[in-house]
Amino acid sequence: MNEYIPLIHGKTIAVVANQTSYVADRHLVDTLLALGVSIKCVFAPEHGFRGEAGAGDKIKNAKDPQTGLAIVSLYGKHIKPTVEDLKGIDIIIFDIQDVGTRFYTYISTLQYVMEACIENSVGLIILDRPNPNGFYVDGPVLEDSYRSFVGMQKIPVVHGMTVGEYSGMLLGESWVNNSDKLSIHVITVANYTHKDLYQLPIRPSPNLPNMQSVYLYPSLCFFEGAAVSIGRGTPFPFQCYGFPGMEGANLNFKPINILGVATNPPYKDTICNGVDLRTKEIDFQNLQTKLRLEFLLKAYASYPNKESFFNPFFERLAGTDQLRLQIINSETEAEIRKSWEPELSNFKKTRKKYLLYKDFD
Repeated sequence: MNEYIPLIHGKTIAVVANQTSYVADRHLVDTLLALGVSIKCVFAPEHGFRGEAGAGDKIKNAKDPQTGLAIVSLYGKHIKPTVEDLKGIDIIIFDIQDVGTRFYTYISTLQYVMEACIENSVGLIILDRPNPNGFYVDGPVLEDSYRSFVGMQKIPVVHGMTVGEYSGMLLGESWVNNSDKLSIHVITVANYTHKDLYQLPIRPSPNLPNMQSVYLYPSLCFFEGAAVSIGRGTPFPFQCYGFPGMEGANLNFKPINILGVATNPPYKDTICNGVDLRTKEIDFQNLQTKLRLEFLLKAYASYPNKESFFNPFFERLAGTDQLRLQIINSETEAEIRKSWEPELSNFKKTRKKYLLYKDFD
Protein backbone atom coordinates (compact mmCIF):
# COMPACT_ATOMS: atom_id res chain seq x y z
CA MET A 1 0.00 0.00 0.00
CA ASN A 2 2.97 2.28 0.53
CA GLU A 3 3.30 2.46 -3.27
CA TYR A 4 -0.07 4.06 -3.93
CA ILE A 5 -1.29 5.72 -0.72
CA PRO A 6 0.97 8.77 -1.40
CA LEU A 7 -0.64 9.04 -4.86
CA ILE A 8 -4.11 9.50 -3.37
CA HIS A 9 -3.21 11.64 -0.37
CA GLY A 10 -5.57 14.61 -0.25
CA LYS A 11 -7.48 13.38 -3.33
CA THR A 12 -11.10 12.40 -3.81
CA ILE A 13 -11.29 8.94 -5.28
CA ALA A 14 -13.69 6.37 -6.68
CA VAL A 15 -13.04 2.65 -6.51
CA VAL A 16 -13.88 -0.01 -9.09
CA ALA A 17 -14.20 -3.06 -6.89
CA ASN A 18 -16.07 -6.23 -6.06
CA GLN A 19 -15.91 -9.05 -3.52
CA THR A 20 -12.35 -9.95 -4.56
CA SER A 21 -10.92 -6.52 -3.69
CA TYR A 22 -9.28 -7.49 -0.44
CA VAL A 23 -6.13 -6.30 1.31
CA ALA A 24 -5.17 -9.25 3.52
CA ASP A 25 -8.41 -9.99 5.43
CA ARG A 26 -10.12 -6.65 4.86
CA HIS A 27 -11.92 -5.19 1.88
CA LEU A 28 -10.00 -2.47 0.05
CA VAL A 29 -12.82 0.04 0.54
CA ASP A 30 -12.90 -0.54 4.30
CA THR A 31 -9.10 -0.34 4.43
CA LEU A 32 -9.01 2.99 2.61
CA LEU A 33 -11.80 4.48 4.69
CA ALA A 34 -9.98 3.48 7.87
CA LEU A 35 -6.94 5.36 6.57
CA GLY A 36 -9.03 8.49 6.11
CA VAL A 37 -9.12 8.35 2.30
CA SER A 38 -11.98 10.33 0.77
CA ILE A 39 -14.04 7.90 -1.32
CA LYS A 40 -16.95 9.42 -3.24
CA CYS A 41 -18.40 6.23 -4.72
CA VAL A 42 -17.80 2.63 -5.71
CA PHE A 43 -18.24 1.44 -9.30
CA ALA A 44 -19.42 -2.17 -9.47
CA PRO A 45 -18.85 -4.50 -12.46
CA GLU A 46 -20.90 -7.53 -13.52
CA HIS A 47 -22.07 -9.51 -10.45
CA GLY A 48 -22.13 -6.35 -8.31
CA PHE A 49 -20.00 -4.89 -5.54
CA ARG A 50 -20.36 -7.80 -3.14
CA GLY A 51 -20.46 -10.38 -5.97
CA GLU A 52 -23.99 -11.51 -5.18
CA ALA A 53 -25.55 -11.31 -8.67
CA GLY A 54 -25.55 -14.05 -11.27
CA ALA A 55 -24.20 -13.75 -14.80
CA GLY A 56 -26.28 -11.29 -16.82
CA ASP A 57 -28.44 -10.24 -13.86
CA LYS A 58 -29.39 -6.56 -13.80
CA ILE A 59 -27.38 -4.61 -11.26
CA LYS A 60 -29.03 -1.49 -9.83
CA ASN A 61 -27.40 1.57 -8.34
CA ALA A 62 -27.66 1.43 -4.57
CA LYS A 63 -25.96 2.25 -1.30
CA ASP A 64 -23.57 -0.15 0.34
CA PRO A 65 -25.20 -1.01 3.69
CA GLN A 66 -21.82 -1.51 5.36
CA THR A 67 -20.27 1.85 4.44
CA GLY A 68 -23.12 4.04 3.17
CA LEU A 69 -21.18 4.69 -0.03
CA ALA A 70 -23.02 5.10 -3.32
CA ILE A 71 -22.68 2.03 -5.54
CA VAL A 72 -22.80 2.82 -9.25
CA SER A 73 -23.33 -0.17 -11.52
CA LEU A 74 -21.14 -0.50 -14.60
CA TYR A 75 -23.14 -3.35 -16.07
CA GLY A 76 -26.18 -3.40 -18.34
CA LYS A 77 -27.00 -0.13 -20.08
CA HIS A 78 -24.62 1.92 -17.92
CA ILE A 79 -21.25 0.35 -18.76
CA LYS A 80 -19.11 3.48 -18.65
CA PRO A 81 -18.75 6.17 -15.96
CA THR A 82 -20.43 9.39 -17.06
CA VAL A 83 -19.38 13.02 -16.61
CA GLU A 84 -21.85 13.23 -13.71
CA ASP A 85 -20.48 10.04 -12.13
CA LEU A 86 -16.95 11.46 -12.18
CA LYS A 87 -17.75 14.98 -10.98
CA GLY A 88 -15.36 15.90 -8.18
CA ILE A 89 -13.28 12.73 -8.54
CA ASP A 90 -9.51 13.04 -8.93
CA ILE A 91 -8.47 9.39 -9.22
CA ILE A 92 -10.10 6.00 -9.80
CA ILE A 93 -8.60 2.90 -8.19
CA PHE A 94 -9.30 -0.29 -10.16
CA ASP A 95 -8.95 -3.46 -8.10
CA ILE A 96 -10.71 -6.56 -9.43
CA GLN A 97 -9.53 -10.16 -9.70
CA ASP A 98 -9.68 -11.30 -13.34
CA VAL A 99 -9.49 -14.90 -14.61
CA GLY A 100 -7.65 -14.26 -17.87
CA THR A 101 -10.15 -14.82 -20.65
CA ARG A 102 -11.39 -12.44 -23.33
CA PHE A 103 -15.04 -13.05 -22.54
CA TYR A 104 -14.77 -12.50 -18.77
CA THR A 105 -16.19 -8.99 -18.70
CA TYR A 106 -13.98 -7.32 -16.11
CA ILE A 107 -11.41 -6.32 -18.76
CA SER A 108 -14.21 -4.77 -20.80
CA THR A 109 -15.15 -2.72 -17.75
CA LEU A 110 -11.48 -1.76 -17.44
CA GLN A 111 -11.42 -0.36 -20.98
CA TYR A 112 -14.54 1.75 -20.42
CA VAL A 113 -13.12 3.08 -17.16
CA MET A 114 -9.88 4.01 -18.93
CA GLU A 115 -11.81 5.84 -21.64
CA ALA A 116 -13.86 7.72 -19.06
CA CYS A 117 -10.71 8.73 -17.17
CA ILE A 118 -9.18 10.12 -20.37
CA GLU A 119 -12.33 12.01 -21.33
CA ASN A 120 -12.73 13.54 -17.87
CA SER A 121 -9.06 14.13 -16.91
CA VAL A 122 -9.26 11.65 -14.03
CA GLY A 123 -6.19 9.66 -12.97
CA LEU A 124 -6.20 5.86 -12.78
CA ILE A 125 -4.43 3.48 -10.41
CA ILE A 126 -4.60 -0.24 -11.17
CA LEU A 127 -3.87 -2.60 -8.29
CA ASP A 128 -2.65 -5.56 -10.29
CA ARG A 129 -3.41 -9.15 -9.34
CA PRO A 130 -2.10 -12.51 -10.61
CA ASN A 131 -3.86 -14.17 -13.53
CA PRO A 132 -4.86 -17.73 -12.52
CA ASN A 133 -4.92 -18.69 -16.22
CA GLY A 134 -1.84 -16.63 -17.03
CA PHE A 135 0.39 -19.62 -17.74
CA TYR A 136 -0.67 -20.06 -21.40
CA VAL A 137 -2.14 -18.33 -24.44
CA ASP A 138 -4.65 -20.06 -26.71
CA GLY A 139 -7.79 -19.83 -28.82
CA PRO A 140 -9.07 -17.92 -31.83
CA VAL A 141 -8.27 -14.21 -32.03
CA LEU A 142 -11.35 -11.97 -32.15
CA GLU A 143 -12.41 -10.58 -35.53
CA ASP A 144 -13.59 -6.96 -35.72
CA SER A 145 -17.13 -7.86 -36.79
CA TYR A 146 -17.70 -9.84 -33.57
CA ARG A 147 -16.82 -7.14 -31.07
CA SER A 148 -19.10 -6.99 -28.02
CA PHE A 149 -18.95 -6.58 -24.26
CA VAL A 150 -17.67 -10.19 -24.07
CA GLY A 151 -14.89 -9.40 -26.54
CA MET A 152 -13.79 -5.87 -27.29
CA GLN A 153 -10.30 -6.30 -28.73
CA LYS A 154 -8.36 -8.54 -31.10
CA ILE A 155 -6.98 -10.91 -28.51
CA PRO A 156 -7.34 -14.69 -28.16
CA VAL A 157 -9.73 -16.38 -25.76
CA VAL A 158 -6.91 -16.99 -23.25
CA HIS A 159 -4.59 -13.97 -23.38
CA GLY A 160 -2.07 -14.77 -20.64
CA MET A 161 -1.90 -11.23 -19.22
CA THR A 162 -2.70 -9.58 -15.91
CA VAL A 163 -5.10 -6.64 -15.84
CA GLY A 164 -2.13 -4.30 -15.46
CA GLU A 165 -0.37 -5.79 -18.46
CA TYR A 166 -3.55 -5.66 -20.53
CA SER A 167 -4.01 -1.99 -19.69
CA GLY A 168 -0.57 -1.38 -21.16
CA MET A 169 -1.60 -3.14 -24.36
CA LEU A 170 -4.79 -1.07 -24.60
CA LEU A 171 -2.71 2.09 -24.38
CA GLY A 172 0.32 0.98 -26.38
CA GLU A 173 -1.70 -0.35 -29.29
CA SER A 174 -3.93 2.76 -29.24
CA TRP A 175 -7.02 0.66 -28.67
CA VAL A 176 -8.38 3.56 -26.60
CA ASN A 177 -8.53 7.07 -28.04
CA ASN A 178 -6.06 9.69 -26.82
CA SER A 179 -4.19 7.04 -24.88
CA ASP A 180 -1.27 9.40 -24.26
CA LYS A 181 -3.53 11.61 -22.11
CA LEU A 182 -4.16 9.02 -19.39
CA SER A 183 -2.33 9.47 -16.09
CA ILE A 184 -1.98 5.84 -15.00
CA HIS A 185 -0.05 3.92 -12.35
CA VAL A 186 0.03 0.13 -12.28
CA ILE A 187 0.94 -1.23 -8.86
CA THR A 188 2.59 -4.54 -9.68
CA VAL A 189 2.41 -7.86 -7.82
CA ALA A 190 5.52 -8.75 -5.84
CA ASN A 191 7.29 -12.02 -6.73
CA TYR A 192 4.75 -13.08 -9.40
CA THR A 193 5.62 -14.76 -12.70
CA HIS A 194 3.47 -16.28 -15.44
CA LYS A 195 4.78 -19.70 -14.47
CA ASP A 196 3.03 -19.42 -11.12
CA LEU A 197 -0.21 -21.30 -10.54
CA TYR A 198 -1.98 -18.76 -8.39
CA GLN A 199 -4.92 -20.11 -6.39
CA LEU A 200 -7.64 -17.55 -5.81
CA PRO A 201 -8.52 -16.91 -2.16
CA ILE A 202 -12.00 -15.60 -3.08
CA ARG A 203 -14.31 -16.77 -5.85
CA PRO A 204 -14.14 -14.21 -8.69
CA SER A 205 -17.84 -14.60 -9.56
CA PRO A 206 -20.76 -16.69 -8.25
CA ASN A 207 -20.37 -19.50 -10.78
CA LEU A 208 -16.62 -19.95 -10.36
CA PRO A 209 -16.56 -21.42 -6.84
CA ASN A 210 -13.16 -23.16 -6.87
CA MET A 211 -9.95 -23.59 -8.86
CA GLN A 212 -11.33 -26.55 -10.80
CA SER A 213 -14.01 -24.25 -12.24
CA VAL A 214 -11.50 -21.43 -12.88
CA TYR A 215 -9.20 -23.72 -14.88
CA LEU A 216 -12.11 -25.27 -16.83
CA TYR A 217 -13.88 -21.96 -17.45
CA PRO A 218 -11.97 -20.95 -20.65
CA SER A 219 -12.94 -24.25 -22.31
CA LEU A 220 -16.47 -24.70 -20.96
CA CYS A 221 -17.67 -21.12 -21.47
CA PHE A 222 -18.18 -21.87 -25.19
CA PHE A 223 -21.20 -23.93 -24.10
CA GLU A 224 -22.94 -20.70 -23.04
CA GLY A 225 -23.49 -20.31 -26.79
CA ALA A 226 -24.80 -23.83 -27.30
CA ALA A 227 -27.61 -26.14 -26.19
CA VAL A 228 -25.46 -27.51 -23.37
CA SER A 229 -25.52 -26.97 -19.62
CA ILE A 230 -22.25 -26.34 -17.83
CA GLY A 231 -23.84 -26.90 -14.44
CA ARG A 232 -25.31 -23.47 -13.78
CA GLY A 233 -27.99 -24.05 -11.17
CA THR A 234 -26.09 -26.92 -9.54
CA PRO A 235 -23.50 -26.99 -6.73
CA PHE A 236 -20.76 -27.54 -9.32
CA PRO A 237 -20.98 -24.95 -12.13
CA PHE A 238 -18.21 -25.07 -14.74
CA GLN A 239 -17.25 -28.54 -13.53
CA CYS A 240 -19.46 -30.58 -15.83
CA TYR A 241 -21.31 -30.37 -19.12
CA GLY A 242 -24.28 -32.14 -20.62
CA PHE A 243 -27.86 -32.13 -21.88
CA PRO A 244 -30.82 -34.51 -21.75
CA GLY A 245 -29.91 -37.75 -23.49
CA MET A 246 -26.21 -37.06 -23.98
CA GLU A 247 -24.30 -40.21 -24.89
CA GLY A 248 -21.38 -41.44 -22.83
CA ALA A 249 -22.60 -39.70 -19.67
CA ASN A 250 -21.26 -40.46 -16.22
CA LEU A 251 -23.34 -37.85 -14.36
CA ASN A 252 -27.00 -36.96 -14.03
CA PHE A 253 -27.83 -33.46 -12.78
CA LYS A 254 -30.83 -31.12 -12.64
CA PRO A 255 -30.27 -27.34 -12.87
CA ILE A 256 -32.49 -25.22 -10.65
CA ASN A 257 -32.79 -21.55 -9.73
CA ILE A 258 -30.27 -20.59 -7.04
CA LEU A 259 -30.58 -17.09 -5.59
CA GLY A 260 -27.64 -14.89 -6.63
CA VAL A 261 -26.04 -17.69 -8.64
CA ALA A 262 -28.43 -18.95 -11.32
CA THR A 263 -31.66 -17.49 -12.66
CA ASN A 264 -33.47 -19.66 -15.20
CA PRO A 265 -30.36 -21.70 -16.07
CA PRO A 266 -30.39 -23.83 -19.24
CA TYR A 267 -32.52 -26.97 -18.80
CA LYS A 268 -33.98 -25.66 -15.54
CA ASP A 269 -35.77 -28.41 -13.61
CA THR A 270 -34.81 -30.97 -16.27
CA ILE A 271 -32.58 -33.99 -15.78
CA CYS A 272 -29.39 -33.68 -17.83
CA ASN A 273 -26.92 -36.42 -18.65
CA GLY A 274 -23.35 -35.30 -18.85
CA VAL A 275 -19.67 -35.56 -18.10
CA ASP A 276 -18.47 -35.00 -14.54
CA LEU A 277 -15.18 -33.11 -14.65
CA ARG A 278 -14.86 -33.04 -10.86
CA THR A 279 -13.50 -36.58 -11.08
CA LYS A 280 -10.39 -35.28 -12.83
CA GLU A 281 -7.89 -34.43 -10.13
CA ILE A 282 -6.09 -31.12 -10.60
CA ASP A 283 -2.44 -31.88 -11.29
CA PHE A 284 -0.94 -28.51 -10.47
CA GLN A 285 2.40 -29.53 -11.94
CA ASN A 286 0.98 -30.61 -15.29
CA LEU A 287 -2.03 -28.44 -16.08
CA GLN A 288 -2.91 -28.46 -19.77
CA THR A 289 -1.73 -25.29 -21.48
CA LYS A 290 -4.46 -25.27 -24.09
CA LEU A 291 -8.21 -25.02 -24.47
CA ARG A 292 -9.98 -28.36 -24.06
CA LEU A 293 -11.64 -28.55 -27.46
CA GLU A 294 -12.51 -32.20 -26.97
CA PHE A 295 -15.41 -31.19 -24.72
CA LEU A 296 -17.01 -29.11 -27.47
CA LEU A 297 -16.37 -31.67 -30.21
CA LYS A 298 -17.75 -34.52 -28.12
CA ALA A 299 -20.92 -32.64 -27.15
CA TYR A 300 -21.63 -31.62 -30.74
CA ALA A 301 -21.12 -35.18 -32.01
CA SER A 302 -23.59 -36.48 -29.42
CA TYR A 303 -26.26 -33.81 -29.88
CA PRO A 304 -29.20 -35.21 -31.89
CA ASN A 305 -30.42 -32.01 -33.63
CA LYS A 306 -27.23 -30.44 -34.99
CA GLU A 307 -29.07 -27.44 -36.47
CA SER A 308 -30.14 -26.25 -33.03
CA PHE A 309 -26.86 -26.92 -31.19
CA PHE A 310 -25.41 -23.40 -31.59
CA ASN A 311 -27.04 -20.08 -30.75
CA PRO A 312 -25.86 -16.60 -31.88
CA PHE A 313 -23.98 -16.02 -28.62
CA PHE A 314 -21.47 -18.72 -29.59
CA GLU A 315 -19.87 -16.55 -32.24
CA ARG A 316 -19.50 -13.63 -29.85
CA LEU A 317 -17.75 -15.91 -27.37
CA ALA A 318 -15.51 -17.42 -30.04
CA GLY A 319 -14.94 -13.99 -31.62
CA THR A 320 -15.39 -15.52 -35.07
CA ASP A 321 -17.80 -17.66 -37.08
CA GLN A 322 -15.01 -19.97 -38.15
CA LEU A 323 -15.02 -22.22 -35.08
CA ARG A 324 -18.71 -22.99 -35.49
CA LEU A 325 -18.23 -23.75 -39.19
CA GLN A 326 -15.18 -25.91 -38.49
CA ILE A 327 -17.13 -28.01 -36.00
CA ILE A 328 -20.10 -28.34 -38.37
CA ASN A 329 -17.70 -29.42 -41.14
CA SER A 330 -16.16 -32.10 -38.90
CA GLU A 331 -12.67 -30.61 -38.86
CA THR A 332 -10.33 -32.25 -36.38
CA GLU A 333 -8.92 -30.54 -33.32
CA ALA A 334 -5.51 -30.43 -35.02
CA GLU A 335 -6.99 -28.73 -38.09
CA ILE A 336 -8.83 -26.18 -35.95
CA ARG A 337 -5.72 -25.39 -33.93
CA LYS A 338 -3.63 -24.97 -37.06
CA SER A 339 -6.06 -22.31 -38.32
CA TRP A 340 -5.47 -20.28 -35.14
CA GLU A 341 -1.70 -20.22 -35.41
CA PRO A 342 -0.97 -17.21 -37.69
CA GLU A 343 -2.93 -14.71 -35.59
CA LEU A 344 -1.97 -16.36 -32.31
CA SER A 345 1.68 -16.03 -33.25
CA ASN A 346 1.25 -12.32 -34.03
CA PHE A 347 -0.58 -11.74 -30.75
CA LYS A 348 2.15 -13.45 -28.74
CA LYS A 349 4.75 -11.13 -30.25
CA THR A 350 2.64 -8.09 -29.37
CA ARG A 351 1.95 -9.44 -25.88
CA LYS A 352 5.67 -9.68 -25.08
CA LYS A 353 5.98 -5.89 -25.30
CA TYR A 354 3.60 -5.33 -22.41
CA LEU A 355 4.57 -8.01 -19.91
CA LEU A 356 5.40 -6.76 -16.43
CA TYR A 357 6.33 -10.20 -15.11
CA LYS A 358 8.58 -13.05 -16.23
CA ASP A 359 6.83 -15.14 -18.87
CA PHE A 360 6.02 -18.84 -18.83
CA ASP A 361 8.44 -19.65 -21.69
